[in-house]
Parts: sequence; C-alpha cells; structure tokens
Amino acid sequence: MERFFISDHVRISNGQFSKNGNLIFAEDKDEPFTQTIRAFYKSLEIQHPAFYKMDNLSKLGFCAAELLLKDHNQLSLYNSQEVGILLANENSCLDTDQEYVETIKDPENYFPSPAVFVYTLPNIVIGEISIRHKIQGENIFFIQPEFDAEFMVNYANGLLESKSLKAVLVGWVEFYQDKYDAFMYFASSEKSKQNTLEHTVDTIKKIYNK
Repeated sequence: MERFFISDHVRISNGQFSKNGNLIFAEDKDEPFTQTIRAFYKSLEIQHPAFYKMDNLSKLGFCAAELLLKDHNQLSLYNSQEVGILLANENSCLDTDQEYVETIKDPENYFPSPAVFVYTLPNIVIGEISIRHKIQGENIFFIQPEFDAEFMVNYANGLLESKSLKAVLVGWVEFYQDKYDAFMYFASSEKSKQNTLEHTVDTIKKIYNK
C-alpha cells in the first residue's frame, strides 16, 4: 500500500491563526470575524483586491490556504492540474444564503444583490483558492455534520493512489453566524525534511483535536 505524507497544516479558530502548531497571528476571540480576518489579511502584505468582495466563508478559506501555502515550496513541484482541493463543512454557505434571502423576501423592498448571490454555493471558496494559487486539479466540497478525518483521509489517499492527482489540499472550512473554524493541510506522496508525518487517519485526528 502506497504511503502519503503531509507537510504543513494550519488552524484558524477563536481569533488564533496557527501553522504546524505554532501561533502565527492572534486577535481577541471576542472580536467580530470580519475585523479579525481583515486584520490577518493585512498582516499577509499581499495584493488581492478580490478579497474584500468575498463572503465570510470564502475569506476564511482563502486565508487558511494563504497561511498554509505561504512560503510553501512544495506547490512549485507540480503543474496546476496535478494539485486538487478537497474541503468540507457543516453548514455549506447557509450564512450567505440567509443574507441573500433578506434581499428578496419582501416584495415591497426587493433588492437582490448579484454580489451576494455569487457566493450562494459552498464550492466558490474552492474557486477563490484556485484562482489565487493557480490550482486546476480535481476539487470537491462535502457537507458533513462534523470533520470526518477517516472519510477525508481515505478520499484524498484514493485520489493520490489513482494518480489523478499528485498533491491535495484538504480541509474543513466552517462559518456560520460569526462562528468559524478552519483546518487545512497539504498531502502528497513526497517525503522530505519538511513533511515526515504520514497521512493517516490517526495522524490527522491528533492534529485536528490538539
């Protein structure tokens, strides 16, 4: 059975932004998400104006991927079709859906916003990450009641074993009513000093539950 490995992993929750278990950035956990995520984005010192147009779910996923892939030389080992994205969450894009409903539910005050409607699909977050990092491989977004390490690891390993992909960005990106949690990591067949952790269910459970 072929073995696969993970390099970097990140977590964003309660105002804390961590990479490989190390705290990289922090805001007061009681600060609104919009303020926290904007402060982190500014700390990245990148120019990506589309960030300000994204919904909150996409901002969360975008920043998790940016934290994960910043200074990540492994991505350069593959062409754009060899890297895929596998994400999941519990509430899909319900937070944005409800915002959009507010613009159309009253016939007397009907003001549907195309800018909001664009984000009423959960896989748009994958699109935002793909555009930023030029990832064009297979991608899918699952809806699950909680992060299912066994399912996600087995699905990602299946893609890698089939040789349809050589690397996969795997993660959980959940945002609903200002509560948020993102966990993301990079899995591939490449073993190096940077990625010695084997991509197994037990490994991912330990990292996620830390």
